[in-house]
Amino acid sequence: KNIFSYLFRIYKSLSHQNSKYLIISISPFTFLACILLFFFKKKPLVYLRSDGFEEYKSILGVIGPAIYYLMFTVTSKISNFIGCREYILRGVKGKMVNPSQIDNIWLSNTKKPSLDKLRLLYVGRVRIEKGIYSLLKILKNNVHEDIILSIVGAEKKEIKEIIQKNVNVYKIEEVKENLINYYDNHNVFILPSFTEGHPQVLDEALARKRPVIVFKEISHVLRDRKGIFAVNRDFQSLKQTIEHIKNNYLKIEIKMKDNKLPTKKDFIEELKKIIF
Repeated sequence: KNIFSYLFRIYKSLSHQNSKYLIISISPFTFLACILLFFFKKKPLVYLRSDGFEEYKSILGVIGPAIYYLMFTVTSKISNFIGCREYILRGVKGKMVNPSQIDNIWLSNTKKPSLDKLRLLYVGRVRIEKGIYSLLKILKNNVHEDIILSIVGAEKKEIKEIIQKNVNVYKIEEVKENLINYYDNHNVFILPSFTEGHPQVLDEALARKRPVIVFKEISHVLRDRKGIFAVNRDFQSLKQTIEHIKNNYLKIEIKMKDNKLPTKKDFIEELKKIIF
């Protein structure tokens, strides 16, 4: 319910002598958790999934990276890091993993999309640092009848707030089969984030043979994977890439078959080796 109940739950767990602690990301809550564990001579594993410096800059402006730097530096001294990309650890020693939720269900029974209209899909949190408001602004200022955006991952408040032509907003979806249907019912996945480490939704889209558009701030996520396109954060660049995808969809789809995607099974094995 609050920071005090959160820390109290962690304190109660200290009675288990063999407890191991895996902390996801660095936030004010998890930062204080690390300090609490340090006082009780526990050294947790801290798993960083994205670049906190960039995220805090997107949220708080110029003061954001300074705040994150303080938490990051202290945490690095009293914990062991796990990362999904080297650059996220900023030179601090740590273990690397390839996060994934992909299993046989994701990889089987892929469906051919309808291309009568460009149906863009975004799956993720509705947050400033995720770039979704930036994307909404681009589409609002350049309404195009053949471009429809669906957002999956909103909370009740956000569903009511986002009212925009050609934009559909849906709640967070936790049922795998339903989530797969969202991918299958759209023909292009878009990831407008300002910062990302290893976005699992990107692999989910590629598993369903859906091309992906990202903005150039996170062009590093392309790596050697086929079917991902980086564009400038403006409508003209976005539209040109959409037209390219639409005109070459079959060729892109064939190339995506060569992608070797990380699986959930592999990811769990990597974590188990590090933790135990």
